[in-house]
Amino acid sequence: MNCAQCGILVERLPWAVGKHQLTQTYAWYLSRWAKRLSWQATAEAFSTSWYHILHSVEMAVCWGLANRNLTGIEAIGVDEIQWRRDHKVLTLVPDRCWLQAASVDWGGAQGGHPGQIFDWFGAERSERLRFVCSDMWKPYLNVIADKATQAIHVLDRFHIMAHLSKAIDEVRAGEARQMKADGYEPLLTNTRWLLLKRPENLTENQELKLTELLQYNLRSIRSYLFKEDFQQLWQYASAAWAGKLLDHWCTQTMRSQIDPMKKVARKIRKNRELILNWFEAGGQYSSGIVEGFNKKAKLTMRTAYGYKSFHNIEPALCHAIGNLPEPKTTHRFF
Repeated sequence: MNCAQCGILVERLPWAVGKHQLTQTYAWYLSRWAKRLSWQATAEAFSTSWYHILHSVEMAVCWGLANRNLTGIEAIGVDEIQWRRDHKVLTLVPDRCWLQAASVDWGGAQGGHPGQIFDWFGAERSERLRFVCSDMWKPYLNVIADKATQAIHVLDRFHIMAHLSKAIDEVRAGEARQMKADGYEPLLTNTRWLLLKRPENLTENQELKLTELLQYNLRSIRSYLFKEDFQQLWQYASAAWAGKLLDHWCTQTMRSQIDPMKKVARKIRKNRELILNWFEAGGQYSSGIVEGFNKKAKLTMRTAYGYKSFHNIEPALCHAIGNLPEPKTTHRFF
């Protein structure tokens, strides 16, 4: 209205915000469906536009991020996920991590510096962290050492073993090609998963095949035995004794003349203290939950056939897997 004394007045309507064409109740209704379907499918099902779905999701995410509870967080996990094929990655940080899987926040827009994860978390909360778990990616190591100096930095067991598995696969592939070129019997054909799986997970046929392969002095077999020797590390309860095994393993591996395994041994030596922090933390922390969020994030992106801009993917992932709170209402329409 245009009051002669007060000027132009805008009356606030409790069911709408600004000039948006959707009521708040309807926007919340659309945002809940956007968790189950892709944005395009939701728009088609309710005869609305894709941009209305985007607005509804952004509204839900903004409200959830402003009203979530971040108190009492003592441990977080950090992992990256590939966003686009042009080497753009996002940083995934479940704010409760192993303690309670709750909200998800994404930093590093279009591959920006990983320090944004602590900018989001806040200096005060970062100082209260007791444990941070990550892989051996150098940017993460540098940022955590700089931003969370009081926390015990634990290198994730899964990622360490993944480096060993990758080295074994590289050795096996190269040796198989060389044996074929030299005219030898193709002993390593169809043995990839045979060498990568744990012994207790092998089938009966795989166990027989492995028993036969162990009779040969192949570089692939020696690499496999190095990996199994390294697995004994996680059975220790003392960091001191685990350190002795780690040092002995690195020495033996460096003498093996197997370049991919030597490369892993050098990386392990370089990060020795961080690996032993796993024992200082009681062996209770890993990035298992973070990896679970990773898979859900990839499923969300695959359902949408990808997102072109970080402006869209950030609210989409927070909304889909963030477990953000919603306002209490008298009636809830599903």
